[in-house]
Amino acid sequence: MKPVLALWLIAFLPIVAANAQDGPAPPKISDIMAQQQRRHIKLWFAGHSGNWPLADYEIDELKDGFEDVNEQFGGDTVEKAVGAPIAAVEKAIEAKDRAAFTGAFDKLTAGCNSCHRLLDHSFIVIQRPTSLPYSDQSFATQK
Repeated sequence: MKPVLALWLIAFLPIVAANAQDGPAPPKISDIMAQQQRRHIKLWFAGHSGNWPLADYEIDELKDGFEDVNEQFGGDTVEKAVGAPIAAVEKAIEAKDRAAFTGAFDKLTAGCNSCHRLLDHSFIVIQRPTSLPYSDQSFATQK
């Protein structure tokens, strides 16, 4: 039994060591996008409620997620789809302007859908959220 174990270690130890040196695998695009969808929902409810600090936090988180996607895709596909709408959302948040936020958010959503179509994922259609799935979080502005 011991010789078999020794042969196994000799055969597979270099493979294990090589994989350990590569570092952790990057997250899957589907995992990143699931997180993006959650951030998109929270962004809507934060801005719609006028909770500008939370909206600012969520737009920054969305930007980070899109950077992760861009790293995996390479190029500027994501930037072309959502860059300008994100800037408009940020401007509306800074101005604390709900009307501008709503318009910019809808353009961001349209940008997400245009990217999905471009990447042959037109079956994934994002829309403005209609109900709050986070019953454990208050979206009201804290005083």
